[in-house]
Amino acid sequence: MNNTHPAGSPVPNPLDLSGRTAVVTGASRGIGLSIALSLMTQGAHVVCLQRGPLATELAQLAAATGRTAAAFSVDLTDARSVAAAAAAVLAQHRVDILVNNAGTQIRHDAVEFPLEDFDTVMNVNTRAVFQLCQAFGAPMLERGEGKIINLASMLTFQGGFRVPAYAASKGAVAQLTKALCNEWAGRGVNVNAVAPGYIATEMNSALLADEARNEQILVRIPAGRWGNANDLAGAVLFLASDAADYIHGTVLPVDGGWLSR
Repeated sequence: MNNTHPAGSPVPNPLDLSGRTAVVTGASRGIGLSIALSLMTQGAHVVCLQRGPLATELAQLAAATGRTAAAFSVDLTDARSVAAAAAAVLAQHRVDILVNNAGTQIRHDAVEFPLEDFDTVMNVNTRAVFQLCQAFGAPMLERGEGKIINLASMLTFQGGFRVPAYAASKGAVAQLTKALCNEWAGRGVNVNAVAPGYIATEMNSALLADEARNEQILVRIPAGRWGNANDLAGAVLFLASDAADYIHGTVLPVDGGWLSR
């Protein structure tokens, strides 16, 4: 493919994130790690908000590319911890991209669901997302540019079983994404979400190992396979890039066609 204009000048890469800084929550493993690696591969510096240390893969990529990667500790169940972590990041970095990836899920029959577990799921999956959007969105709005990508779910659209808190929290993520779009799109900040389908990660290892359940899932997916973390990372990279400048308030399913069945 010829990657030049007729005049001979190079065609700009719309996915290039060189010089930008991205904050990714929950980037120690799985989908979050793949997202952080994808953003860094396209030129971004990465700041990870998570409980544990910086992933070895990110440190190695940073050393190989001359970009920076750092981890800041945070407890997403605690509003004070979230506020302190955001302030610490902003004291050191101009943040151009925010990816609210981290989430939690707790299963109980609805009639027996402990309220403390319900609160934990809502605090991590919804309240912390809103709080981080506020903290990092404010300077984006002052500058008139920025990209925010939230992680929704198939349970943004469906109810699921034995996960009422998770379903409620991910439904709220979609509505929050749309609400912020309505206020912020005209001020230069894109707020969107991606909704993963069945993704082959450590969290789903039990389902992958259950032959009968795995077959039930695959029959429902038109693409005929589970997704992988890189499938999600590509969608997030797109929404974080200049290629998505006119996309606002969308919830993009990355599900192999699951919702079409």
